[in-house]
Amino acid sequence: MIPYVRQFDFTYGRRDQVSPLIQRVIADNPGPFTFTGTGTYIVGRDVPGAGVAVIDPGPADDSHLHALLRALKGRTVSHILVTHTHRDHAPLSRPLGEAVGGAPVLAAAPPSHETHASGALDEDDDHAFVPDVVLTDGQLIAGDGWTIEAMATPGHASNHMAFVLRDENALFSGDHVMGWSTTVVAPPDGDMNAYMDSLDRVLQRGFSTLWPTHGPAITQVAPFLRAYRDHRLEREAQIMARLAAGDETIAEMVPALYAAVDRRLWPAASLSVLSHLIALVRRGLVAAAPEPVLEARYRIL
Repeated sequence: MIPYVRQFDFTYGRRDQVSPLIQRVIADNPGPFTFTGTGTYIVGRDVPGAGVAVIDPGPADDSHLHALLRALKGRTVSHILVTHTHRDHAPLSRPLGEAVGGAPVLAAAPPSHETHASGALDEDDDHAFVPDVVLTDGQLIAGDGWTIEAMATPGHASNHMAFVLRDENALFSGDHVMGWSTTVVAPPDGDMNAYMDSLDRVLQRGFSTLWPTHGPAITQVAPFLRAYRDHRLEREAQIMARLAAGDETIAEMVPALYAAVDRRLWPAASLSVLSHLIALVRRGLVAAAPEPVLEARYRIL
């Protein structure tokens, strides 16, 4: 079982010092996909005049913008970093940049194709988002007493970029790994094979702490990631078992596979099952008719 981490002390709009170089301000946008809300991170020293980076400014919310400006008062924002273009992460980046005097926005290139099945998720893309600087894997961002490394972690989104705080051996994992829940991997932009590869890559780095955008920190990193990975492999085995039992469609599988999950999440769960099935079709273990989509019929080869 995944050792979920769900309890932590927070107040919306409050600036919390969560490590020597990290502060967090949580937006008041709780929901089935955002947990308690979007956690925006400020990286740098808490002294007047210090240069800091802001990670995942969050949704288009004036109250959260004002909370961030209060938290940043007296310091200079040198970089605004965005893990991916979903609308609970990216939209506030441009208003924040303008409010602090023109700080550049850095992120991976936005997707060039449809990202999710319409209406299935609350976390659709901010289609207006365009970064000032397009980041690539391994690129270093040097700041005032801190160094951040861009780490490509596709899977949840094709353009998902996590950020390594080298000074604390910590990873801002965005939505790639979250302590309160598993991550939605939703085709056509989400890709289960890419997700599993990224998960292995994060595990191999040996981070001391993961800071997800939603929820508290993960400090028992290696066992948590192994359990996260095992869960995906178990879900794949469960899908194969449902096919062996006679289920042919995703609509038949989801009520059995996700009986204990909030029904509001079943549309997202359907997309995760689809992502697993696409991976199984690619590996030659399952056939889809006419092709691997939500409405297809599936069978074991």
